[in-house]
Amino acid sequence: MGILTWIIFGLIAGAIAKAIHPGADPGDWIVTILIGIIGAVVGGWLGSMIFGVDVTGFNISSFLVAIGGAVICLAIYRMVAK
Repeated sequence: MGILTWIIFGLIAGAIAKAIHPGADPGDWIVTILIGIIGAVVGGWLGSMIFGVDVTGFNISSFLVAIGGAVICLAIYRMVAK
């Protein structure tokens, strides 16, 4: 799957990660969306390399992997930024 797809997934996943993991961020909503993009890319890579999840396009498993990666990256960002 291309990087452009993961960026689109990341935009959506960042917003969903913010809803799943609410709270005050050290940055603004743009930082949350950027973390979502990074989380989606990292989640996609981890999902395909470690867990063997086939991330082939816009499907539910790819979307869940992107959201999971975004939530993890958002939690790490909040721990580091405090």
